Amino acid sequence: MAIIDGLGRKLNYLRVSVTDRCNLRCRYCMPFGGVAPIEHKEILSFEEILRVVSIMADLGVNKVRLTGGEPLVRKGIATLAKRIKEIRGIEILGLTTNGVLLGDMAKELSDSGVDAINISIDTTDEMRYKNLTLFDMYNEVRRGLLAALENSFNSVKVNCVLSPFSIPDDWIHVAAFAKDNAIDVRFIEWMPMAGEEMIEQNIIYRMDTVKGVLGKEFGEMTPCSNEENVAACAKMFSVHGFIGRLGFIPAMSSPFCKSCNRLRLTSTGDLRLCLFYDKGLALKSLLRGGASDEYIAKQILKTVEGKPAGHIGHRVNFGENSDTEAISSICGMSQVGG
Repeated sequence: MAIIDGLGRKLNYLRVSVTDRCNLRCRYCMPFGGVAPIEHKEILSFEEILRVVSIMADLGVNKVRLTGGEPLVRKGIATLAKRIKEIRGIEILGLTTNGVLLGDMAKELSDSGVDAINISIDTTDEMRYKNLTLFDMYNEVRRGLLAALENSFNSVKVNCVLSPFSIPDDWIHVAAFAKDNAIDVRFIEWMPMAGEEMIEQNIIYRMDTVKGVLGKEFGEMTPCSNEENVAACAKMFSVHGFIGRLGFIPAMSSPFCKSCNRLRLTSTGDLRLCLFYDKGLALKSLLRGGASDEYIAKQILKTVEGKPAGHIGHRVNFGENSDTEAISSICGMSQVGG
């Protein structure tokens, strides 16, 4: 069986936000004062998450990624990971983290069946890291990255967001992680979202600019074949002398919506059809209201028929000559589970 949307896209990838909480306050992701925490009773329990994953696995989902907020702040996350990996049909389990707590948890996560770890690192400069995240945690994150490399994950990736706070030195030093390690370092175009605090700098970085800077620093980049994963969002490149690879996720300059295979489950139980649309299915009321698995499955299949063709932005004022688009969404990135 397969989950097919109204445009014929096969949806086999579910991203599960397990919490709205985070132990950082990244300036491009969360308002300066943070966001009001959601009451615990409104957050899906592990049993409810497992039930949704099981239903969707029966429908054809075979890949799950745990996100947040910061997923490692939720108590018992390794136990949840182990139980998800035991669900019939789930072949790949990933987790995206800021890395702060990963140093102490990497082995447990690996032993629990997590296949892939993505770590968010936007700079290697301790002072800049503190300025970007409002916490002096870079050494903890570096320790988390090293711990991930020491354990048996099938994949370790570093994600670097090209926010207006980003600078070329950040790109170069983060990219260097891939020189001596089997890591994919990916640079992600920042996607400003409506309702978030507007950033004063009229600076929006795109893939071609960053690729040019890195090419000048490290030499020619050779495109990698994408045949093994046509739904992959990153354009990957090999670099002479690098063990790992460099990649770019051109979410704004070259959206990959036509091949999107993703659905998202928020921490409060909403099934989102797209990161940047509030359209979806409220599953929590069904889970807690006595609905059968069969009924929930039918509602999911009916809902995914309306998955949007692509994200649509609207103009916002980022400066006198800016034509930047923000994505229309009620929730910010930190609450959806990017």
